Amino acid sequence: MHQPRRAIAALLAALAVTVFATPSRAAAHPFGDPQTVAISLDATRPDTVHIRWKAGGLDDLTLLGVSLGLLPRDRVMLDGAVFYQASDATAIGPSPRFAEYLLRQISVASDGETCAGTVRPPADLAKSGVTLDFDCPAAVGTVTVVVRTLTDLNSAYQTLATGPNGERAVYAAGKDTHDWVLGSASAHDTRRSAAAQIGLAVGGSLLVVVLLFLLVRRKQRTKRVAR
Repeated sequence: MHQPRRAIAALLAALAVTVFATPSRAAAHPFGDPQTVAISLDATRPDTVHIRWKAGGLDDLTLLGVSLGLLPRDRVMLDGAVFYQASDATAIGPSPRFAEYLLRQISVASDGETCAGTVRPPADLAKSGVTLDFDCPAAVGTVTVVVRTLTDLNSAYQTLATGPNGERAVYAAGKDTHDWVLGSASAHDTRRSAAAQIGLAVGGSLLVVVLLFLLVRRKQRTKRVAR
């Protein structure tokens, strides 16, 4: 009587082990949760821009890892199905290839000058993403941010971006550039304002010299007439 029950229990246990030991499968498509970027200015360094990138799902990270040669190619089937594991993010995160990829696909420019980027080692790539730091030549106001992550794998991928004061934008293939206002004024405006102030100061000084010269000449003429 108990043997059938034991056999059924053993079968269920074997199925459970098989289910939890097998990598999860998902279609390699860009139509699930979108990837995101959050753009911000450093609180103490007005010349440093932070960008936090996060993939939409583990299958996206696995697909990227395969394309970078960090994961076996057989993890992506011919029909586009992806077999992903939670450990994939751990394998991808510390890789220099991954950092190089992010710096190729994400860039920041301030006042027409490219900002030098570095990638922080991610603590939990799958859950919290990864942060890139961009050091610009001077304090930034408006920056141009380019995001092309994953669109090289499938042009249908999109990225939801957020910035200061609730500003939002959507990056997509053919629409990979957006300007973000991070500071009170751009470096170009600051330099132009400084140049204008210098011009006003020089012009004011010349005007004072001319007025003094005219005043001296007038006094000299007055003395000659009095004689």
